[in-house]
Amino acid sequence: MADTNTAVDEPKTDTPAPNPPAPAPHHDADAGYRRRAALLGSTRAKWAIAILVLLLIAGGIYAWRYFSSYESTDDAQIDGYINPISARVSGHVMSLNVNDNQYVEKGTLLVELDPADYQVALEKAQAEYADAQAQASAAGINIPVTDVNTSSQVASAQAGVANAKAGVAGARQQFEAAKAQVAQAEANNVKVQDDLVRYKELIDKEEISAQQYDQAVAAAKASAATVEAARATADAASAQIEQAQGKLLQANADLRSAQTAPKTMQVIRSRAQSAEANAQEKKSQLDQAQLNLQYTRIVAPVTGVVSGRTVDVGQNVQIGQEMMKIIPLDDLWVTANFKETQLKHMRAGQSVDIDVDANGKSYKGHVDSIAGASGALFSLLPPENATGNYVKVVQRIPVKIVFQPGELKGHELRPGMSVEPKVWIK
Repeated sequence: MADTNTAVDEPKTDTPAPNPPAPAPHHDADAGYRRRAALLGSTRAKWAIAILVLLLIAGGIYAWRYFSSYESTDDAQIDGYINPISARVSGHVMSLNVNDNQYVEKGTLLVELDPADYQVALEKAQAEYADAQAQASAAGINIPVTDVNTSSQVASAQAGVANAKAGVAGARQQFEAAKAQVAQAEANNVKVQDDLVRYKELIDKEEISAQQYDQAVAAAKASAATVEAARATADAASAQIEQAQGKLLQANADLRSAQTAPKTMQVIRSRAQSAEANAQEKKSQLDQAQLNLQYTRIVAPVTGVVSGRTVDVGQNVQIGQEMMKIIPLDDLWVTANFKETQLKHMRAGQSVDIDVDANGKSYKGHVDSIAGASGALFSLLPPENATGNYVKVVQRIPVKIVFQPGELKGHELRPGMSVEPKVWIK
């Protein structure tokens, strides 16, 4: 048993005793706490803390007011007009006076086409117009002459008809007078013939002289002759009536012929008007020929930069063929696509700071107008919210921002550049 215990018991070794734990620095902590308490309890510390809190509040209010005083977006770019330059007449390019990216003034000669064909056409149009003018002038001269002649013919024919009617009336009066003379002569002749019969009986009884009987015979013969003369005069008067009636018929025919003259005058006037219209047509053709000749010289319609040139010397161009583009750099604006939630306080006329990514500069501008619809409605396939599952998406509304006068005088900006506008709404 003793061996067993001896074998079980392990030999005791002398190991160093662990160091006792260091006493906690209660004294130092208490000292620091007392210093902080003394510092916070001092009047100076309280004022410093109050000022710091006030500064933080003021800074927060300032930051809130600043960030709520404007709306900005990076979905914006510079826009401008792109003026295509195309040919108004076809022709052969003789000279090209500009290069790509060249700045040109309005009226600068850009391209010149061969004017030979259009010069010939102009000369032909001038000749045709001169001929048409001569014809119109000749037709116009005949109008007053013919008008005077027509009026004279009508007046003369009317006078002839009146004279013929008067002649008929006079002939009838003469005929009536001749008939009266015939009646008188016949009455006288009856008496004279009766007297001759009585004188015959008396001469046979030899109650009168032969001389008296001879006088009665002569008177009877004279009376018979007077009757015959009166009858001849009446026949002549009747013939004069027929002649006057014939003249009246001729006068009426002349009047009807003269009355057709106004229609002839209308025909002459129509011919003159047609000649004048033909002259006007030739004048329009002459003007068109002059324009076509001018169109061979293609000039810049606006001041700007030449871009996208596609024409070269020696090339044949057709009507409407685009040869280049001109971008006016003095008429640019910004199209900013703001979210619809950003437009609550945005109005036309508000000032804008425009930061340009290309040169890092900032420009001044103002809001010009807000588009009438969202940009999605102008897309090729506008959204149709009435079909399918609807997911509300915040829309963007284009806003046009124009630069302040003088901001574009350096011609540094180009359409398509990205910008970040900041609209001051307060």
